Formats: sequence, structure tokens, C-alpha cells
Amino acid sequence: MNKPAYGVVLFYSTSGAVRAEKVLQRAGLGVKLIPVPRHLSSDCGVALRFEWAHREEVRSLLEGAGVEVEGLHQI
Repeated sequence: MNKPAYGVVLFYSTSGAVRAEKVLQRAGLGVKLIPVPRHLSSDCGVALRFEWAHREEVRSLLEGAGVEVEGLHQI
């Protein structure tokens, strides 16, 4: 059985990460704030984990809410 692929969103600030978490949870997506994975770097030490299959929805919702992201990465 394959594990689901996950993605992380990197942010410029912790406040952006918290705001993004709220936006995506209100939309019904299962997301979780986590420390930024070691192989990635970010000005903010917090990343948001989500199921990679929802990446376009995540990108669209965050863009629509005006949340600035540093990048989306598959992990």
C-alpha cells in the first residue's frame, strides 16, 4: 500500500503560516503546521504540510486570500 504524497508550503513569516492554516482548514483541507524540513530552507521556521494531490487547490486558496508563500514543495 502506497503512502500518500505530501507537500509543504514555505512562508516568509510565521504569521503567514498561521493565516494559511486557518484559510485551508476553513476550506476543509487537512493541513498541519510543522518545522521546515532540513533539506529545505525558509526565512520562517514553520511550514504547512498538506496532501500533494490538493496542491492546485492549496495554491488557489492561498493566492485568493492574499497569503504570500515562499514556495510549494513535494516531500
